[in-house]
Amino acid sequence: MELKEIQNLIKFVAKSGASEVKLEMDDVKITIRTESKDAKGKAETTYIQQLPAMQVPQQSAPQTAAPVATQPAEEAAPKAAADDDAKYITVKSPIIGTFYRKPSPDKPAFKEVGDSVATGDVLCVIEAMKLFNEIESEVSGKIVKVLVDDASPVEFDQPLFLIDPS
Repeated sequence: MELKEIQNLIKFVAKSGASEVKLEMDDVKITIRTESKDAKGKAETTYIQQLPAMQVPQQSAPQTAAPVATQPAEEAAPKAAADDDAKYITVKSPIIGTFYRKPSPDKPAFKEVGDSVATGDVLCVIEAMKLFNEIESEVSGKIVKVLVDDASPVEFDQPLFLIDPS
C-alpha cells in the first residue's frame, strides 16, 4: 500500500465519523482511530502501520539435487561445534546491562581464556542502571571461551563464558 493511499484512507475515515477502522492485508496491518475534536472542531486522527508478527515464507521451485546434497555437509559443522560446547558449562548473564571484562579501564581483565577459576571468582561485571554487578563463577574449572566483547550490551540469559569443569 502506498503512502498516498494511506493518507487518503485516513482522510476518508476522519470524514466518515467512524471511531476506528482496521485494515489487514498480506504485508501490512493498519489501524486508524479517530480521537476527540480539537478546539477548532477538527478531528484528530492517528494511525499505526506495522508488519505482522509472522510472515509466511513464499514457496520456491523445487531445488536441484546438487544443493540438497551439500546441505547436510553445511549443517554438520555447526552441529559438531555444538557437540564440542556441550561438555562445557555456560555462564549466562543474570541481568540486562553492559558487559565489562575489567574492573576499570586501566586494570587488567578479571579472567582470560585459559585461566583457572574457582567457585566464587569474579568473571566480569555487568553495569545496569549505573550499578556494577559482579558476576561470579558458579563452578570451578578453566575458561575455554569468552562469548561477548568488552563493553557490549548483553541480554538476560545471554551466554557470556564457556568453562571446562574438568
